[in-house]
Amino acid sequence: METLNVLLEALPYVLQGGAVTVFAVVGAMFLGLAVGVPLAVAQVYGNAPLRFLSGLYVWFFRGVPILVLLFLFYFGLFNLIGLNLNAVGAATIVLGMTSGAYQSQIFRGSILSLSKGQLKAARALGMSDGLAIRSIILPQALRLSIPGWSNEYSIILKDSALAFVLGASEIMARTHFVASRTYKHLPMYLTAAVLYFLLTWAGVAALRALEKRVRIKGYVQ
Repeated sequence: METLNVLLEALPYVLQGGAVTVFAVVGAMFLGLAVGVPLAVAQVYGNAPLRFLSGLYVWFFRGVPILVLLFLFYFGLFNLIGLNLNAVGAATIVLGMTSGAYQSQIFRGSILSLSKGQLKAARALGMSDGLAIRSIILPQALRLSIPGWSNEYSIILKDSALAFVLGASEIMARTHFVASRTYKHLPMYLTAAVLYFLLTWAGVAALRALEKRVRIKGYVQ
């Protein structure tokens, strides 16, 4: 009974952390999209220097652990350039930049799965490569990338739990705060696990619904 009372009292407080987690994850997803699409285009259609630089970006952010990146940017690079961000903002940016590296590979694969004849046909019609990529290639590639985007959402959501080391008041930080003061570690961390599971389920379900809505009819990979 005591454990149940602790959970009921703590739940609103932890759910407020859920709102912070959702904000960070959604922000990171869209920042990753904004970074990943240009990187993918550069890797597929760019010249040698662009391919090298985009590959270097991907190599760095995929090769360094999230925890190290959070410390590197929050306590190091952001202070060095005078960028004053709170823990949530810093975590969102770092997660977004990292996600951009992974999303670029999702978009790159989708672009390469399309027929090369489409770009040739666009050139034959007098379209520039840039216009053809924006108007023909990317709309299809983005649709085909949604299944991979669903997986990336799940990864970012789980990685967001590391933001508590910066002091971000998200689910894990609030759960740890309550557990350390009530000594109800198991029920509190089980509650956090359920919340993360529900957020994962809801996000993936929404992306699957979007995938069905924008699916290219008659296209089979």
